[in-house]
Amino acid sequence: GSFSIFEGSLSGKNVELIQDKKIVQTWRGDGENWPKGYYSTITLILESVDQGTVIKFTQNEIPEASYESVKEGWDTYYWEPLKEMLEK
Repeated sequence: GSFSIFEGSLSGKNVELIQDKKIVQTWRGDGENWPKGYYSTITLILESVDQGTVIKFTQNEIPEASYESVKEGWDTYYWEPLKEMLEK
């Protein structure tokens, strides 16, 4: 299914969902650096290990002009909050 987050500034679609193993989504920003109809693809691979779960993340086809803001967005809105939550 389709999704929209951060008041519509990011949108996309679930392409592949394998329970407890893999998530593939298309993503796009609403800024001027994202051509109309252009999407990047994110992949999250979940691997069980003795201590918990390892997340392997990739995002492809990011417009070059948006690379730094996309990277900062993942760190600020996803990875840092996830780390803080898991450390509690």
